[in-house]
Amino acid sequence: MILLDGSPGLGRRAAATMLLEEAPATGGQIEELPATSDEGPFEVSADDRYLLDLSGISDTDYPAAEHALIRYRSVVEQGDARLVVILPFGLNWMLREDLSPLVVTLERPRGRAVFSRHLRVQGLTFAPDDLDTSELHHLFSVAPMRELARLAELVAEARDAKRYGSTFATWRDAGVAAATDWAEEVARLLQEHRGAQARALLLSAAMVSDSPAEAALGGAQLLTEILRHESEDTVGLARAGLGEQLRALGIERSNSGKISFQRLAYDGAVRKHFWVNFPDLRPAFRDWVAKLITLPELSAEGRMNLIARFTEQSMSTGRPDDLCTLVEAWTQQGGRLQAEAAAALELGLSHERYGAHFRSRVYTWVTSRIPPALAHVLTDVCHQVIAVSHPEQAAVRLRHLALRQDGAERGAARTALLNLARANHRVFRRLVNRIAVLPLMENTADLLLGLLEPALLGIYPPHEEFTLAWRALLVARPTTEWTPLLHRWLDHLAREPLDERITSALIVAAAGDGIVLNRLYVAVCQWRAAPQPEATTGALVPPEARHRTSAWLCREIDVLLGLDERIP
Repeated sequence: MILLDGSPGLGRRAAATMLLEEAPATGGQIEELPATSDEGPFEVSADDRYLLDLSGISDTDYPAAEHALIRYRSVVEQGDARLVVILPFGLNWMLREDLSPLVVTLERPRGRAVFSRHLRVQGLTFAPDDLDTSELHHLFSVAPMRELARLAELVAEARDAKRYGSTFATWRDAGVAAATDWAEEVARLLQEHRGAQARALLLSAAMVSDSPAEAALGGAQLLTEILRHESEDTVGLARAGLGEQLRALGIERSNSGKISFQRLAYDGAVRKHFWVNFPDLRPAFRDWVAKLITLPELSAEGRMNLIARFTEQSMSTGRPDDLCTLVEAWTQQGGRLQAEAAAALELGLSHERYGAHFRSRVYTWVTSRIPPALAHVLTDVCHQVIAVSHPEQAAVRLRHLALRQDGAERGAARTALLNLARANHRVFRRLVNRIAVLPLMENTADLLLGLLEPALLGIYPPHEEFTLAWRALLVARPTTEWTPLLHRWLDHLAREPLDERITSALIVAAAGDGIVLNRLYVAVCQWRAAPQPEATTGALVPPEARHRTSAWLCREIDVLLGLDERIP
C-alpha cells in the first residue's frame, strides 16, 4: 500500500493510476473503493489492484474514512493485493502514526515538460523557443496539470479551425488567450448588451454552438419564456434580423447555417459567466436545458454537446442534483430521451469529485419505484460505467433492479447482473450470499439458475458459495427446475477429467437431507440413462465418461444415506 500526498493540481490521481497500472498483476481492472461503505464485506484476491481517493474528504469525515482505510489495509495485506490511497491535502496532522512510513509526497512536475507532452499527443510540432513566453512561463509554474492539458487542446483547436493563422505561434497565442483572457471580455460584452433578448440569445448560442442558428434563436425564445421576460419588440419586422443580432454579439454564421464564436473557446467563457454571475437563475437554466434539448434543430451530436456543457457548469457550481433532475425529466417522456439521460448520468458518474454522489443517487433510484425508461438507463450505466471501477456497487444496484422491475427492464437488469457476477469472484460470492437464503423465492431462484450456468461462467466458481447456491436450489425448489441445470453440469464434468471440487460441492449441498439426496440420486441416474442429444462429435459425452461420473456421485450419495455396501 502507498499513500500519496501533495497539493491539488499535481496529478495525484494520474500518478495513483499509473502506479497501479504498472504493478505486477495477473489481470483484472483497477477498482475504486468507497471512502466509507456499509454495503457489505471487502474481499480480495492476489494481485487485485485498488484505488482509494480521499482527496475530497473533509476533516469532519476523515476519522471514518481512516477507519475504512485501516480495514482495507488489513484485507489487502492478507490477500497480497495492492492499494494506492490519495490523501486529503492539509490533513497530515490527523494521519495515524503507523501510516506515516507509507506516505509518498508528490512534487509539482515541470509544467513545461507536461505541456510539451500534451502538445505532442495532439500532433503539434514546435521549437523550444516557441514555449518561451511570459504567459506560458506563468502557467507552467502555477496552473494545475489538467489546465495545461486543456491548453494543449485549445492550441490544437486553433490549428484545426484554420482561421487563427498557419503557424504554431499563432495557434499558441490563440490558445493562451482563450485560456486566460475571455472572462473580462465577456463581462464587457454583457455591459454593452443589457437587454434580456440579447443576453438570452448570447447564452443560447453558447450552449448550442456548432448547431444551426435557428436552434440558438429557439433556445433564446424558450429562455425568455421561462424567465417570464416580455418581448422587447413591438412588431416582428421592426427588430434586427437574426444575422444582425448574431454579429452584434460576435457570433458567426457559416454558409451551412451553423453558428460559432469568432474567438477560440469564447462560448465556454460565456457559459461560465452566466452560471457564476447569475446564481439565482441556475434552477431556471436547468429547466431551460430540459426543454432546449427537445428543439428539432438540434442533431444528436448537438444534444450531446448541450449535455456536456450543462454538466460542466452544474459541477463547477456545486449543483450535481441539477443533472439528476434532468435525468428524471428525460426518462418521464416515454423513453424518447433515454440516450440523453444515459449520457448525462455517465458524465456525472465519471466526474472525479461527484462520482460518489451519483452512485449514491443511483442506489436511491433503484430502491424506489421508478418508470421503466429510468430503469433501462440505470441498467445500462450500472453495467457499462459503474461496473468498470466499482463492480460490487454495480452488482448491488443491478440486483435491486432485477428483483424490483417487471417485464423487459427486469430481464435486462438480470442479464447485466449475471454477466457481471459470472466474471468476478467477489461479485459471485456477494450475490449468492444475498439471494441464496431460505425460503428461496421464484425470482431469486431464477437468478441462481442463471448464475450457475456452466457454459457461461467466466470464472471458476468459489467453492463455498457454489455449494450454498446449489443447497438453496436443491432444498427449496422443485426438482424440475434444477434438474436440467444439473444435467448440463454433469455433461461438463464428464467431458473433462473429473473435477471432484465440483462433484463434492453437489454432494455437500444435499448432505443431511435424505429426501434431497434421493432426488439428487434420481436426477443423476436420469442423466446416465438419457439418450445422447444430436450434436457435433466434440459435444457428445462418451458412455464410459457418463458411467464414471454417475458412479462416483451415486456412490457418495449412498455413503451419506448409509447404503454403501462397504459400511458394516
